[in-house]
Amino acid sequence: MLFDYLLISIRNLRRRGIRTWLTMLGIFIGIASVVSLISLGQGLKVSIDEQFQEMGTDKVFVMSGNSGDIATAMLGSSNSLTEREEEIVSKVKGVKIATSSQYGSSSIVFKDETKYGMVIGYKTDETRRLFESMSNFEVEEGRHLKPNDKFKIVVGSEHWKGKIFSEEVDIGNTMIINSQPFKVIGKVAPIGNPQDDAQIYIPFDTYNELFDKGNEVGFIMAQVQEGEVVAEIADDIERALRKFRNVKEGEEDFSVSTSDEMLESVSVILDAVTAVFAGIAAISLVVGGIGIMNTMYTSVMERTTEVGVMKAIGARNSHILTIFLIESGLLGVAGGIIGITLGYLISKGVEIVTTQALGVEYLIAYFPNYLIFGALGFAFIVGAISGVLPAYQASKLNPVDSLRYE
Repeated sequence: MLFDYLLISIRNLRRRGIRTWLTMLGIFIGIASVVSLISLGQGLKVSIDEQFQEMGTDKVFVMSGNSGDIATAMLGSSNSLTEREEEIVSKVKGVKIATSSQYGSSSIVFKDETKYGMVIGYKTDETRRLFESMSNFEVEEGRHLKPNDKFKIVVGSEHWKGKIFSEEVDIGNTMIINSQPFKVIGKVAPIGNPQDDAQIYIPFDTYNELFDKGNEVGFIMAQVQEGEVVAEIADDIERALRKFRNVKEGEEDFSVSTSDEMLESVSVILDAVTAVFAGIAAISLVVGGIGIMNTMYTSVMERTTEVGVMKAIGARNSHILTIFLIESGLLGVAGGIIGITLGYLISKGVEIVTTQALGVEYLIAYFPNYLIFGALGFAFIVGAISGVLPAYQASKLNPVDSLRYE
């Protein structure tokens, strides 16, 4: 019986031709928007999660400012962290190793061209590997910086690919940073986004001397010993720094966070942004639902005589109701299938453009099963709900009046 209802509904939709396609327009535009936005948002979230997994969950970060504001750390303040705090962190029980880094924007000159970019100062002693592991930092050609490399640098891939200056930066070239000449000794492998790949790396002490930072550090990174609870070690670090800086709990002028906490914060923000955009896109689904309702009401009027004939030969109200509900549900499903396909093509297009044209490898399209089936189910529900009132109206038609309707 249900199969017969389905065949009747498909026949009726095919008979209406172009009107059926126009009715589905709002549905598949809405579904395409929702699917593409959510897939890109989830893809970005997956990429960031993978980056944190590569970085490791055994890391603790210390920044100046009570909110861990990166801008505060970059610009410096009366509350700036120093190498003394780094030493204190390294001596906390359960900390395997600690290091620090500096970073800020500077003028960069290469062959009479001047640009502004990010310069990173990192320590080149035994803590170097900790910095490199957390920054996804790997030298592809040349070599790493050594402790005695005062005025030598390694450059990000945007420089040696010729995307910053008109000429490619090569090993042995000279670049001038903040009026100081530096010799290029290494090329960093692509990290995955233009901002990171445009960075230049110099020795930590050279950075502080060049930018007159004294013994300041931008932020502190610590690796926890295997078997220790990272959150507990982070609390111990916070207590040690509170004692050293003579501040009370809740009045800290610094922040301590773990890799998991940072990932959770980023995930919350991404989820909120994705939900907002998906909500905006869902407005198209409301419009599509209204379109289905309008079409089904029109269909009821056009098929009044047909309904009368069906009732005259024994069709019940429930049969009529089911047929019209299936029709409206099929409109939603068909629109959903087209919308999912369009959403896939749109998000894949964005992925290709950002990867090849912009060099951003984090913005990928991700299609989990729940997104596909969820979007399809949602489209069916929108279609079915939109057809409830017209279907109910059709089921209540009087067979005698229906047969006399013109």
